[in-house]
Order: sequence, then structure tokens, then C-alpha cells
Amino acid sequence: MDYKVHKKHVVFITGAIATGKSRLSVDIATKYSGEIINCDKMQVYKGLDIVTNKITESAMKGMPHHLLGEIQPNVNFTAQDFCYHAVAVIRKVARSGRLPVIVGGSNSFIEALVDDPILSFQSKYECCFLWLDVSLPMLYSYVE
Repeated sequence: MDYKVHKKHVVFITGAIATGKSRLSVDIATKYSGEIINCDKMQVYKGLDIVTNKITESAMKGMPHHLLGEIQPNVNFTAQDFCYHAVAVIRKVARSGRLPVIVGGSNSFIEALVDDPILSFQSKYECCFLWLDVSLPMLYSYVE
């Protein structure tokens, strides 16, 4: 007998700083009934909002955000820590019938989550990876 396992969907949005990752994550979460999970190494920490260009409350448009400003700055939050916390949130969001949208520029966090043989992430979730890129003149004008 051939049984197909129905995998839950997960969207990953990554790219360089100031490419519009946060804005796109809010748009996708709004359109597809999702919740956003931060995977930026610095934005997980409380404070540092301006330094890390953390999304503002108004820009969140009421969309739930997880792992954003939740960790004390004196804690060394590793890729393994991210995996532990992210998997718990992803399971909760997916079980509620909502779409987990993972957003941020820390590729080491994403790789740790997706490639960890113990987690078997890819066998449990259907992943869509979006890499945002913008022209340098546009990026420079935005960052200024």
C-alpha cells in the first residue's frame, strides 16, 4: 500500500538587510492566515530595536510574531536554541491550521533547523524558500 503523508507547509523568507523581508512576511501571513517566526540572530534579543531594524508594532499589522525580542541580551542564543524554540512554535502554529512564516537573514539558524538530522524537518514539512534581493542603488537609498 502506498500511503502519502500530508506535510504541513512552512514558508522561509530570507535575504540581505533592508530587502523587505518583514513586509513580505506580514503580507504572506495576512493573505494565508499565518504567524511569523523570527530567525534573525540579533532580533531575538529584547531591546536593540533601532540597531537591528526590528519591525515596528504598526508594521506588524496585528500579525502574531514569535521569537522577536524575547531573549535577554546577556544570553548566548545559539542555532540549537533557535531550533528548540522554533520547532515548538512551528508545531503549535501548524496544529492550529495556520501557516508558519519564518523570516530573517540568519542563514545559520535556517540551516540548523532544516538540515538537522535529528529534527527531520524536511520529512515533516513542505518548505518554500524565498530569497529577496534588490538592486544596490535601491538598497543604498533605503538603508540611508
